[in-house]
Amino acid sequence: MDKLSPGIMLIADPFLKDPNFARTVVLLCEHQEEQGSFGFIINRPFEQKLDELIPDVLVPNIPVYQGGPVQMDTVHFIHQVPELITGGAEIIPGLYWGGDFAAAIQLVNSNPEESGKIRFFIGYSGWSQGQLQGELDEKSWILSAIDPVLLFAADGQEIWKQSLRNLGHSFAMMANFPIDPTLN
Repeated sequence: MDKLSPGIMLIADPFLKDPNFARTVVLLCEHQEEQGSFGFIINRPFEQKLDELIPDVLVPNIPVYQGGPVQMDTVHFIHQVPELITGGAEIIPGLYWGGDFAAAIQLVNSNPEESGKIRFFIGYSGWSQGQLQGELDEKSWILSAIDPVLLFAADGQEIWKQSLRNLGHSFAMMANFPIDPTLN
């Protein structure tokens, strides 16, 4: 896996120091050579739940994830229910970004079981033209094919480690690296 494209997971190198992205996994939703890239951190829970951010949400305790450091005043979502939430952009077959926000909230309120097929984010991760490729050249990220099971996993905190383990033995060892090896 060496090509940037929608649906790729960017797994932070264990020693990436940027506090915005340390030990994160980012779902790349869009990549255009001339315009840049954007995606969402899928494994960093936000301190507030959806009903605390959106007054129209009647179901408590639906998690929200910090999608990234850009526009932290916006709520985004990905989902697997295009027949119920129209207008989304297909990232890969069966996975969509955005769409009719009111329909997403209505679905959460009327059918909470389906909320497991939607993941909400506050903010997003964005890179200008050439910036993400530069970070790849610096070995800040490890590329992986998307794993839909991990993407909607209940325990977002384990996604980074499991993503590395899924890449095989040489990467699995990285999952247990200390955050700061000088303290070892």
